Amino acid sequence: MNTLDWSIVAVYMLGMVGLSIRLGRTQRTGSDYFLGGNRIGHWAISISILATQCSTNSLLGAPAFVIAVGGLLWLQYELAVPLAMIGVMMFLLPFFRSLHVVSVYEYIGRRFGPGSRMLLSLLFQFLRAFSTGVTVYGISLVIQQLVGLPFWASVLLIGVVAMIYEFLGGIRADIYSDVIQMIVLYAGIVVCLIYAVHLTGGWNEILATFPREKMRTLDFRSLGFAGANPFAFWPMLLGGFFLYLSYYGCDQTQVQRGLSTRDVDGTNMALFLNGLLRFPLTLTYCLIGVAIGAYMIKHPDFIQLLTDPSTNTVNYNLAVPAFCLHALPHGVIGLMMVALFAAAMSSLDSTINSLSALTIRDVVERFRSAGPLSEYEMIGWGRLITIGWGILCMTFSFFVGDISPSIIETINKIGSLVNGPILATFLLATLTRRANDPGVIIGIIAGFIANLMTWLMVPGVSWLWWNVNGCLITFSVGYGASFLFRSPQVLDLDALVYHVDAAKQFNYRRNWRVYLWILAGYFLLLMVVLKGIKWIALD
Repeated sequence: MNTLDWSIVAVYMLGMVGLSIRLGRTQRTGSDYFLGGNRIGHWAISISILATQCSTNSLLGAPAFVIAVGGLLWLQYELAVPLAMIGVMMFLLPFFRSLHVVSVYEYIGRRFGPGSRMLLSLLFQFLRAFSTGVTVYGISLVIQQLVGLPFWASVLLIGVVAMIYEFLGGIRADIYSDVIQMIVLYAGIVVCLIYAVHLTGGWNEILATFPREKMRTLDFRSLGFAGANPFAFWPMLLGGFFLYLSYYGCDQTQVQRGLSTRDVDGTNMALFLNGLLRFPLTLTYCLIGVAIGAYMIKHPDFIQLLTDPSTNTVNYNLAVPAFCLHALPHGVIGLMMVALFAAAMSSLDSTINSLSALTIRDVVERFRSAGPLSEYEMIGWGRLITIGWGILCMTFSFFVGDISPSIIETINKIGSLVNGPILATFLLATLTRRANDPGVIIGIIAGFIANLMTWLMVPGVSWLWWNVNGCLITFSVGYGASFLFRSPQVLDLDALVYHVDAAKQFNYRRNWRVYLWILAGYFLLLMVVLKGIKWIALD
């Protein structure tokens, strides 16, 4: 990188800080800081959710997976997204949005009690901070190995800028910066893909060069047990379905955006748009992996750029940025580095804002003897805790490098430990009337321990199944254990659980059944698309 490239990066960083200063001037209440005053449109929220998903983990990890692990089989994972959106739009987000909560675990507190709310919130906070450390690790490693900036300095560069604009602007700065970052990021992905295709000799040459086995998009040959292919169709579809139900419906970093809409219809529309837009985005950065993988085969010396000379190991997570620095002209390199920074910061900013909201609502206000915080105090506490979580996430980035050869696999492994138990808790809350606080706590502990033991003692089982396993164990144990304890009376239970007429309480202005059928049809269309890709590549 030369002066032009670094100047582009600097202008981008300063622009993000300037945007946060401008947006922060309108903050008057805690709702403004954490929910944008419920004045944010569904398109902005939808793109923000998409940007958080398309983080460094995806931009670096998905091409690395395509090149070095399972090829285009990763696309099977995306089949679960539209199906999961159906469940989230029907059984989860409308309840939270209609209750006007800030922390999604406030709903659990109202439905069950303080015990399960606190356990779930603390479990999520720690694991989300740890997994965000993977994001910071990924981009910092790129900067260190390819640009020469020390790892610790790279961590500070990303973390400090993200903390500054999150500190000043709250979730509005988070969402609108994500919109800008998504535009920059996708433009960078497309530019990288165009260059990779051109320098490799066109798509026909790529298809002739890239290993045919890795062009397979559907794999029904195993179930992901006993060390067999962990990325087969059924573990990716079913495991992905449970994971995405949990991620989009129970993860504070995503749900908090949905809670920032003007009404329930806005929340559902943001989810619906994500159900349609995510696959094209994922397909684009998987195709980058195919193109760069073929380029590596035709130019064997390129792999030296991915090799750590101290250990002589190849880090395929460096493939995209190494290609950009090696093949793209200056100026374009700067734009690509901005895209990488955007990917990292879109995940970090959303995490530290949501963790701050959880800490205030689920911990500080619960144990504060003076009672709930005033609106002024909530903004002050929110900003202070945002800085604390940002520092912790940066600290974790120094300890996460050896979990998996692919960043995207690492992030999903960490999340899969707890996604199932968290999802099961919310399903017990919305779908049953008998489950209670002590029983749910027992179920959460049982599901988490089962996943942890599976990871440690049965490594042959695909981590994708942990999402299913953790959910089913937590749900069954939690429901059964609830019969051992007396269930306290829950006020206005009908407003908290799903029933035949539940949709009436949400005051919908759209006929959402039509949208749900569109998502179901989109799932079938994606199956056809994957078969078509497989046919073009292999036949």
